[in-house]
Amino acid sequence: MVEQIQPGDGMDDVDAVTGAVLTASRLLVAVSARSLASVEDRVTLHQFRLLVVLSTHGAAKLVLLAERLGVSPSTAMRMVDRLIGVGLVNRRTNPDNRRETVLQLTPEGARIVEEVMASRRKEIASIVKRLAPGQRAALIAALTAFNEAGGEPAPARPVELHPLGWTDGT
Repeated sequence: MVEQIQPGDGMDDVDAVTGAVLTASRLLVAVSARSLASVEDRVTLHQFRLLVVLSTHGAAKLVLLAERLGVSPSTAMRMVDRLIGVGLVNRRTNPDNRRETVLQLTPEGARIVEEVMASRRKEIASIVKRLAPGQRAALIAALTAFNEAGGEPAPARPVELHPLGWTDGT
C-alpha cells in the first residue's frame, strides 16, 4: 500500500502536493505506456510525444518543434526523419514563406495520435469513475490550476487536415 501524504504531516503544503503529483505522474506514465502498446512497433514514446506536439500545435518549423520538445534540433530532425520514413509526418514548403519548410502530421500520424489518446482516455475514465462526484470536481479544479501554472494549453479540437495534407490556418 502507498503511504498517504497529507498536509500537516510535518510537511508544508508544497511538499505534500509535490508528493501527490509525483505519485499521480507514476500512474499516468503507466497508463501512457500501456496506451502505446498497440503502436510500439511503429513509434517510440519520444516519437509519439513529437506526434502529440504536432497534433496539439499544428505544423511547425524544425527549430520550433525542437524547442517545444525540449531537445536539440539535430535530435528532433532524427525523430522527424524516422517518422517521415514510416509515413506519420511530412515535410512541405511553407505557403507563406517558400524559403521555410514546415513539418506536420500525415492523416496516418493523426490517426495514431487519436487511437493512442482514445485508449488512454478510456483507461483514465475507468479510474475517474471510481471517485466520488465531489472528488471529481476537486480534481478538475486542481488539475486545471496545475496545468495553467505549468503553461500546458487547454485541450483543443483535433487538428483538421486539408485534403492535400496541410493544416487549416497555415
